[in-house]
Amino acid sequence: MSEEDCGGFVDWAQLGETTKPSTPAKLDLKDLKTQARQGQWSRDHALHCQAYRHLIQAIPCRTVTPDAEVYRDLMGATATKKPASAYPLPEFVDNSPVPRYALKAEAVVSVHRVLSCVAGQFPDISHCPALPAIAALLLHFSSNEAQCFEHVSRMLACNEPGRRLLDQTYLAYQSSCMTFGDLANKYCPAAHKLVVGTAHDVLEVYSDWQRWVLGDLPFAHAARVLDVFLVEGYKVLYRVALALLKFYRKHKAAAAAGGQPQQQPPQQDSVVVRDDIQAFVQNIGASVTAEKLLEKAFSIRLFSRKEITLLQLANERSLQQKGITVKQKRRNVQLALNPDTFTSEIVSAKEMRDIWSWIPERFALCQPQLLFTTATHGCSLNRFYSHCEGYEPSMLLIRTTEGEVCGAFLSTDWEERKRGGNKLSFFGTGECFVFRMKPEMERYEWVVIRHPELASAVKTSSQEEEGEVGGQNSGGSSSLQQPDRPLGELSPFLSARHFNLNSRNTSMFMAGNFDSIIVGGGEGNALYIDSELNHGRTGRCTTFDNPPLCAESFQVALLEAWGFQDAMAPE
Repeated sequence: MSEEDCGGFVDWAQLGETTKPSTPAKLDLKDLKTQARQGQWSRDHALHCQAYRHLIQAIPCRTVTPDAEVYRDLMGATATKKPASAYPLPEFVDNSPVPRYALKAEAVVSVHRVLSCVAGQFPDISHCPALPAIAALLLHFSSNEAQCFEHVSRMLACNEPGRRLLDQTYLAYQSSCMTFGDLANKYCPAAHKLVVGTAHDVLEVYSDWQRWVLGDLPFAHAARVLDVFLVEGYKVLYRVALALLKFYRKHKAAAAAGGQPQQQPPQQDSVVVRDDIQAFVQNIGASVTAEKLLEKAFSIRLFSRKEITLLQLANERSLQQKGITVKQKRRNVQLALNPDTFTSEIVSAKEMRDIWSWIPERFALCQPQLLFTTATHGCSLNRFYSHCEGYEPSMLLIRTTEGEVCGAFLSTDWEERKRGGNKLSFFGTGECFVFRMKPEMERYEWVVIRHPELASAVKTSSQEEEGEVGGQNSGGSSSLQQPDRPLGELSPFLSARHFNLNSRNTSMFMAGNFDSIIVGGGEGNALYIDSELNHGRTGRCTTFDNPPLCAESFQVALLEAWGFQDAMAPE
């Protein structure tokens, strides 16, 4: 089977800039990573085919993996003239259509045939919406349907420990959407804020993140992404999707600055926002080249591969605990906040939704539960502790006598304070953050996230990404250790123990004793509340590097503590 035979499924009229050399060059195996990132195969179709054959044949697979001969035995060696409707797409693609990209019209039938055969050979696949796009892309660089089938099969049958190529279950897919939400929340804050402000359900919008990359991108962009994906793995999809979100936000900002009318009012059904992002991605070629997209993607400081895996596992565990392992109605993965029943004397349901969009996705699936309020339980620190102990994480909301509103997300059970005895000692993880709601809404995260130079640059074997100095996981360098508590009991990627910090002051998250509670430490405190819960102070602190959240010395008019109640257990 020669590489010269590749391209028979391609509509060359759509690829004016792509050339087919009469004498194909030989693939240089020395530095495939650089070749993929620089697009060295993109102008030479035969070389592209060689690269894909080499990369996919190198994937470690199960002993019994269906190959081209299996396809020929089952489907026949010659193309059929039956329409695509004769080969319905498997249910596990979740109604994802086959993108044509630069295929001939009749080649779409070939993709249907390949996927039909895949469904019969991989009965364990239950949810894989990305597969139609993957098969369509690979068909461009295959000599025939059988070779395309073999390439798809090897990607699905990969058994290398720790390596991830395609989500094949609803649990894996949904947890990847949650993980993308976590990454967007922390690394694309401006774009995330835009989505929060325009969509009722952020997770519903982010549920399309893989389709942006595999399905909606123009062929030239998608092929370049697939090049890097086959070399570097699943992390590439996250990077490119985050870059698309950044470009989308820039596009919306430019439209607003240019005086163009907004396409939708401030709050819309999430489907409207999803469609708007999809339309932008489909037409991105008009404003962003493939080179610029990849440049933006690899300029984002991102977690190491190992820490992405830890976060994915934490989100999977959260879904399993809530009984979400198979596809269910979308309401089961939405934010469980009912505006008709939610009651707070400090924030509205809309404001609580805004706060909820900031917290880790595995907790955002829960509903807010009022644990303590000074209006009902009185101004007693002991009663505060007694009502809040046993809840992890929790949320603190404060309204001052001047009408200002601020608060904190606290990752750890207040019972942890007892480990220090009567001595005031700090605990918690880097998922803690402080915020203010009035007069304006703003969040202040752990300073290490925003300033990775505060963590010493120690390279580990898991930090393989070019351009990620010292791993830059969660904004800091990682000396990743195995947690000494179960994964569900701590933030696996933002625990202070995962970082070599230059100063202990950068990890003072929360503290409490018999006469005060404190959030943020070092040089000052983000929040200090006295034992009577009626007087407080706020200022810039080392942990969050925040400005005062309200008047520096304030009187508490009302204080509420909220927990996270599982609203998604199986019925």
